[in-house]
Amino acid sequence: MSRSLRRGALAATAIVFSIAALSACGAGNDAQTLGVKPDNAAVTVDDVKIQNALVITQPHQGVKGPAVVSATVFNNGTTPQTLEAITLPGTTATVKLTPAAGGAGPITVPALGSVVIGGAGNATAVIENGTEAAKNGNAQKVVFKLSKTGNVGLSAFVVPATSYFKDFGPSIVPAPPGSSPTASAPAEGEHGGGEGEHGTEPSGEATTAGH
Repeated sequence: MSRSLRRGALAATAIVFSIAALSACGAGNDAQTLGVKPDNAAVTVDDVKIQNALVITQPHQGVKGPAVVSATVFNNGTTPQTLEAITLPGTTATVKLTPAAGGAGPITVPALGSVVIGGAGNATAVIENGTEAAKNGNAQKVVFKLSKTGNVGLSAFVVPATSYFKDFGPSIVPAPPGSSPTASAPAEGEHGGGEGEHGTEPSGEATTAGH
């Protein structure tokens, strides 16, 4: 066998062993083991970027109650903006915004900073008639109205407050039909210690680092 043919054979053998090794590793590492999170909606308009947008409904099928909008809003501009409202076009839903500090009113997104909506100590966006407004499995149009940028819309997945999303769901969780009433779930997107499901650690305060 010529020297060039031997080199080609050795290279082919190395590729086969590499593929086999990668396949063996993948066999024992599924998406759950690797902590892979589902991709969620994101959009950028001017200085504003909204990512990980979701509509999260009641965890129990067939139970009526509020839902929530969960997202991270970034402001890459040099002046603060106010999140004045969130709407769900095509529905009769009303969304109540509450800043991280509590009390009703708009949510301020600082210059070169971000705000997490959902999660312990963070701002919340509660859909009062969420069961009627959003259906699990749908992609619901959600519009964020900001003071400078205006309307920023995207389609957000509608998911129940289970699995990855249970700590970001509604605080009012009625008992399923035929069961005894239980304590309510954590507050709108109440989140335990550690990193948030959105890849951002909810701090309860707007951040001011640039993005």
